[in-house]
Amino acid sequence: MALRIVATRPNPALVTLPWSEPLEEWGDDVVVQLPRGISRHTVRIVRLGHDVYAVKETRERFAFREYRLLRDLVRLGLPTVEPVGVVDGRVSADGEEIEPCLVTRHLSFSLPYRSLFCHGLPPENLPSLVDALVVLLVRLHLAGFFWGDVSLSNVLFRRSAGEFTAYLVDAETGELHEFLSDGQRANDIEVASTNIFGELLDLQAGGLLGEDVDAFEIVEMLQARYDGLWTELTGTEEFTTSEMWRIEQRIERLNDLGFDLDELDIVTDWDGSTVRMQPKVVEAGHHRRELQSLTGLNVEENQARRLLNDLAAFTASAELGGEDRAVVAHRWLTQFYEPVVALIPPHLRGRLEPAEVYHEVLEHRWYLSEQAGREADLFETAKAYFAQVLAGRPEEKITANPA
Repeated sequence: MALRIVATRPNPALVTLPWSEPLEEWGDDVVVQLPRGISRHTVRIVRLGHDVYAVKETRERFAFREYRLLRDLVRLGLPTVEPVGVVDGRVSADGEEIEPCLVTRHLSFSLPYRSLFCHGLPPENLPSLVDALVVLLVRLHLAGFFWGDVSLSNVLFRRSAGEFTAYLVDAETGELHEFLSDGQRANDIEVASTNIFGELLDLQAGGLLGEDVDAFEIVEMLQARYDGLWTELTGTEEFTTSEMWRIEQRIERLNDLGFDLDELDIVTDWDGSTVRMQPKVVEAGHHRRELQSLTGLNVEENQARRLLNDLAAFTASAELGGEDRAVVAHRWLTQFYEPVVALIPPHLRGRLEPAEVYHEVLEHRWYLSEQAGREADLFETAKAYFAQVLAGRPEEKITANPA
């Protein structure tokens, strides 16, 4: 049987991997020792030059189905790992057939939930993880994606301005529909509640989460926050014609949540006294798109919100409110953001992504300013942060081998 690789823009070096051996036998010559989530399948993370991939052994129909489904989710702009290809026709040296592999691109600066707690994530950050998962689940449901196996194990988390952004990493049980019924959404929430409850108990059993954390309370929080976000994004609102300002208020609330409104369905009563309004299409990434249009930076949503706030503070302090916003953004980018990022010592560049570093420098400046009773210098703060804080952080990104 001939080896076959079905892939989008494949790295030619993929063919050099030891496909004639089961993944569990792959050695350190190709495998990168990075944290991996719990999986029912054998998974290995490998490096080929500057590219890093996750390779999962699974059945042929599952591999091709998940590959195509992940491609669809990427085309929809949803937060998920990027599919690279499927490797089929694997045969061992003695002629035994070996299961095919799904290859995805490793998500830089991401960690599975267990690794976050192993790295000392405090229990008070647990609601942030739940919020990140809720936002991911709502975005997937709005796009018509039924997950079928929602859990912390099937998600990778990226830091985002002190919060987290969740990415789907396992779509094996998923289905993409034109829209989801209430029953399908409820099923995903029920599965999520069951799985997450078990995962929290597992963390407690392993000593990674304190016994004082109430797993029932966290699961109830998941349901409440999902219901709240779903209602805000899709719920119908009624008001009188004298309260038309509430349309703009609803749009602003959606923007504050990080969503843009593409279409509103507004219906008035026959006598024009009552208005019923319902958002029809919402798109995530409001602040992310705004920052990218002004500066070209492509960052997470919470990071974009934080950087836009810093841009607004610079605009006010420099009295540039009357200037073109794109011109002011360029000055902020070249005078503050880029110089701070350039100051990161080379040996610390794998600790956090640049936008998260800048956010933490801003947080550190606030802390130092409080101590000193005056505004601390941004660049002196950055140097202190690198030495006192960043140097103590664990590596969250693979540093590629020199070309």
